[in-house]
Amino acid sequence: MELADVSVRLTTEQTESLREACAGAAGKVTGQPLDREAVLAAARGAARALPDRLIEALGSFRVAGNPLGTLVVEGVPTDAVLPPTPAGGDLDDWSALPVATMVQLAICAELGDVIGYADEKQGRLVQDVVPVAGAETRQENSGTVWLELHTENGFHPYKPDHLTLLCLRSDPAAEGRTVTGAVRQVLPRLSAECVQRLRRPDFRIRHSSSFSATQPARWSAPLAVLTGPAGDPELTADFHAMRPLTAAAAEALAELRAAIEDALVGTVLLPGTMIIVDNRAAVHGRTAFTARHDGTDRWLRRCFTVADLRRSRGARPTGSRVCLPLHDLADAGSAPALASAAAA
Repeated sequence: MELADVSVRLTTEQTESLREACAGAAGKVTGQPLDREAVLAAARGAARALPDRLIEALGSFRVAGNPLGTLVVEGVPTDAVLPPTPAGGDLDDWSALPVATMVQLAICAELGDVIGYADEKQGRLVQDVVPVAGAETRQENSGTVWLELHTENGFHPYKPDHLTLLCLRSDPAAEGRTVTGAVRQVLPRLSAECVQRLRRPDFRIRHSSSFSATQPARWSAPLAVLTGPAGDPELTADFHAMRPLTAAAAEALAELRAAIEDALVGTVLLPGTMIIVDNRAAVHGRTAFTARHDGTDRWLRRCFTVADLRRSRGARPTGSRVCLPLHDLADAGSAPALASAAAA
């Protein structure tokens, strides 16, 4: 199975109709922060303009997933005029990209509730994924080296259920290939002993540097890589930041890694293409690419969703979609899974 088998392409007419609806919705809330109910309500209204077959595909993916843990949408409207790719890593004002911002929020509304993290990208609900000079070798969205396969924010007690990546601009050499690996594809390839070991809480994940830049390194509490039903488990893995706690766990993680790397699918995202990853069922990464830092570099926009926003209510200020800094949650005991994980 390839990504073409899990892709939905909008017609030209559908793209233009959706563009008009999103531009109109954005115009009603221009100047307001995205983390306001009025903006999110406008996005839900714009979602009514999504084509029926896309709504059906998003609903099916939200409820049941698919064998690749990935959905691709082509023909997503973006803004006719793009500013230069932001050199510093962030676009200051979302209203500079009203169509792209609103259409991403509209699609996310069909997947769940958007969520953000104060530690990352200043808590922005829609984030810019761009190369930043000086960050080339970092295992972060600002780097340009091979981005190791990982569950997004796998260390976080309220990690996203889905992430969306909307391409505004490809890198000029078309080198940066977004790749995913799904648990449903690799489970039959794993030995019974490997699966058994992966189900034990014998692994920890170091917090991303963006979540602990001004703090000592923190680690998750011990967790299992595979959880849930035997035939359709959930996957939490990070082949850069995950530490096995036993030799047996290390062997199992190595077997899983080899199986996933052998089953990867991917594509160079083109403008107007969105890739959606089921963060419970697939890991994702990106091949290396060369940045020019001249305003023409690769530019994606990222947004996270969760199926149950209420579960994180103790970690967010009232009325906000943005989780408080992790070290605040851990120190206050608001995130039990982190309370004893300040060091490893």
